[in-house]
Amino acid sequence: MKLSERDVLKMARLAREREERLDLHGRDLSSLGFYAADLRDADLSGVDFTEANLTRANLSNADLSGAALVQAGLVEANLGGAILSDADLLRADLEGANLEGADLRRARLRGTNLAGATLTGADLRRARYDDYTRWPVGFDPEAAEAVFGLSS
Repeated sequence: MKLSERDVLKMARLAREREERLDLHGRDLSSLGFYAADLRDADLSGVDFTEANLTRANLSNADLSGAALVQAGLVEANLGGAILSDADLLRADLEGANLEGADLRRARLRGTNLAGATLTGADLRRARYDDYTRWPVGFDPEAAEAVFGLSS
């Protein structure tokens, strides 16, 4: 059964009240809207966020490893300290997002918009990007050990 935005936000609020970690591992949350949602510290590993709206969401320290964020809207989202290793960010929009200290190892960044994003301390080793990936001004993906090309 697919959860609704309301279900997810209620679960997140209850988890915070109980001082527990929200666990949505492997859920299908595609095409849902989480504008400015507080999903910090959540287990979102393997979640399908394809075409989801996470604009201005707080995903700090969340585990998004292996998540599908294909064409997701993450404009100005807080992903500080988040784990995005092996995540698929194909054509995702992270313009102005905070990715400070985020783990993006082996992430797929084909066509991803990272313009204006904060990447200080982010781990981009073996992240894959292409000609359509937009980086912050002055950012050098090769120096960050990201790899140009499509193969994994």
